[in-house]
Amino acid sequence: MSWTEVLGFVPGALCVWLVARQHIANWPIGIANNVFFIVLFTQAGLYADAGLQIVFIALAAYGWWSWTHGGGPGTTGALPVRRTTRTEWAALAAAGAVGVLALTLLLSRATDSTVPFWDALTTGLSLAATYGQCRKLVESWWLWIAADLIYIPLYAYKGLHLTALLYVGFLALCVAGLLGWRRTLPAAGARTVREARA
Repeated sequence: MSWTEVLGFVPGALCVWLVARQHIANWPIGIANNVFFIVLFTQAGLYADAGLQIVFIALAAYGWWSWTHGGGPGTTGALPVRRTTRTEWAALAAAGAVGVLALTLLLSRATDSTVPFWDALTTGLSLAATYGQCRKLVESWWLWIAADLIYIPLYAYKGLHLTALLYVGFLALCVAGLLGWRRTLPAAGARTVREARA
């Protein structure tokens, strides 16, 4: 256990807790968490996870903007929670499959990674989940749950026991987030119907 791992623990847990509550402060706190994890994962030889943190920082900036601007030019108010469309699922699945394959090959051939496929798979799931989180797609929580179920034993295997414990907490928070976001769907749908009739 290192100080970097300890320092990544608190902002990581706070970030997921805030996301589950749809609080805008999750984005800057998440960025701080990503910086700590860049160092931690590089030290552990989890190169895809380290690189993923850089992408997370860029996505956090996009998510921060998206949550405050309603998702696009000319829109007002907070971005509502919604379901993922079939087109979005197809695009995420295709991009994920290509990304995982390419990253597995890259990690196998260009690094000393001992877990290239698992590192690539968790990276692919996390990117898809983060995109969904940026757009407030309720199913993004299922992707996070799937990723966490792999991350927990992966981090334990790599000797990152505190981080594995953190991801157990993340898993519980993801379940809470899923339930919380699902509860907002009927209200969002009812608002849309009322607005259409007005």
